[in-house]
Amino acid sequence: MDITPEIKERIDKLAEKYHASGQELLAYLDGLLYADYNTYWDYIHLDTLLSLQTPRTSIPDEEIFIMYHQVTELYFKLSLHEIKQLAALSKEQKPGMDIVKTKLIRINRYFSALTHSFGVMEKGMEREQFLKFRMSLIPASGFQSAQYRMIEIGATDFINLVDKEVREGFRNKEANIEEMYHYVYWKKGATLADSGEKTLTLRQFEKKYSDNLIRLAKEYKESNLWKIYQQLSEEEQNDPKLKGAYRSFDLNVNVNWPLQHYRTAAAYLAQRPNDILSTGGTNWQKYLPPRFQKRIFYPELWSDKEKEEWGKAWVQSVLDEIKQNRS
Repeated sequence: MDITPEIKERIDKLAEKYHASGQELLAYLDGLLYADYNTYWDYIHLDTLLSLQTPRTSIPDEEIFIMYHQVTELYFKLSLHEIKQLAALSKEQKPGMDIVKTKLIRINRYFSALTHSFGVMEKGMEREQFLKFRMSLIPASGFQSAQYRMIEIGATDFINLVDKEVREGFRNKEANIEEMYHYVYWKKGATLADSGEKTLTLRQFEKKYSDNLIRLAKEYKESNLWKIYQQLSEEEQNDPKLKGAYRSFDLNVNVNWPLQHYRTAAAYLAQRPNDILSTGGTNWQKYLPPRFQKRIFYPELWSDKEKEEWGKAWVQSVLDEIKQNRS
């Protein structure tokens, strides 16, 4: 083979690159000769991936349940990957509107796929099987997804994650993250209604993740997605596509996704006269519907009427459909 100028240029660059490691280029070329070809299954660790489904029962549909939650966590990781990149950029320099828009559109695409594909869970298992194998999962719960909490923390000022009953009180004073974390909205979803006692599910979650979540909230205090929006010029902030991407993200995370989750829970757990408890003991009927939480990442981007009716139409459509299917 002829050593063209282009090939020689690459060789010189490789020699320079590997010289910094204290090794000669020839050693690395020998290593390349001895190395096996890469394969798809090795690159994505396919055998390992397919071995990660370990049901606790012999009930067939439990494997569907496990796989879908694993898929969900991978989509969460993709979303966090985009948020982390934007946060890092905001600390070095103000990210341009185009990169912010691109990242948000990606995250919206991930959540759109999550919401639509949750039909796998809603209609993809036999209810009788689910009600049997779920008893072996207590007290584990999707409530314990730390990545979902990380997405929330990276999305907005932490005050917007505080329980709505005390949120305004915190707006009127300089509260630190630790104080607000004590009243973060999700805790109320995992406390016993009659006594206010924390469920084991919540106690497990706090023990494992609270320190990391508080640290992350402090880290994102000046670099969350809302702070990044505020760094943009007024003209950029008013860009219809950018504002639309932020509003879509708000709806995807705080309305569409939790309400599809609600819809699925209702399909398997709703019954009369009393609804079935979740495995984690969470009050899913009040915890999941956004109209109860009024959790909004970007209240500045919504009208008073839109905020007042937050998630209301979605919930009503789900309840109407459930009633229709039962009649």
